[in-house]
Amino acid sequence: MASPARAILRSKLPIVTSVLHQNLTRKTPIRRFLLPLIPERLPQDVNSCKPNCDFRQFHDGRPRGPLWRGKKLIGKEALFVILGLKRFKDDEERLDKFIKTHVLRLLKMDMIAVLSELERQEEVFLAVKIFRIIQKQDWYMPDVFLYKDLIMALAKGKKMDQVMELWEMMRKENLFPDSQTFTEVIRGFLRDGSPADAMNVYEEMKKSPDPPEELPFRVLLKGLLPHPLLRNRVKQDYEELFPDRHVLDPPEEIFGVL
Repeated sequence: MASPARAILRSKLPIVTSVLHQNLTRKTPIRRFLLPLIPERLPQDVNSCKPNCDFRQFHDGRPRGPLWRGKKLIGKEALFVILGLKRFKDDEERLDKFIKTHVLRLLKMDMIAVLSELERQEEVFLAVKIFRIIQKQDWYMPDVFLYKDLIMALAKGKKMDQVMELWEMMRKENLFPDSQTFTEVIRGFLRDGSPADAMNVYEEMKKSPDPPEELPFRVLLKGLLPHPLLRNRVKQDYEELFPDRHVLDPPEEIFGVL
């Protein structure tokens, strides 16, 4: 009885062996349960998120807007004075009181910063007031740049009467305007419809010790198109000083013979 059973097992043994060999040698994909890889952060990604991560860089509580140009240029005291001056500029009594209690106590650099910021914002009425106060300080010394910035701000605001007042004050202090100041004043008079005053400034410019520059001549040649006689005088001087340059005249039917 044992021999038939042993024979059956021997007959099935090659089949089982072949199946086992196939299972061992078959390349089945191995399933691996891996955690998602965290992408490596590049240096530029770190820098790009820095403003969002740093609270002070995102918003540090300082005021934003045209008044604030950086803590190194305008301090808190100067900023407070600028806001107060603009607030009381239509009330002369309260403005004078504010100047006595706050403006006069400013340090030198803060007072100059207030003047520069008012000029930048084209608050020329307040800027002139601060300039007058600066002139009365013990530390004041005549400075052409203080005059220059204020004169240019007034010329842009078409305050030509005040421009000429500062112009005379500057000359009394033996200060000479530079080419940019001459250009802005000439442009202001031309814009204001006063070509004669522009020519007076031009004649004074020709006496300046600084070498002539091309820009004020160009402004005059353009602004004096409706005034041929005055333009010809400037054109003649321009061609003598800048022989390599050429002046393009408009057609005769527009302004007549120049």
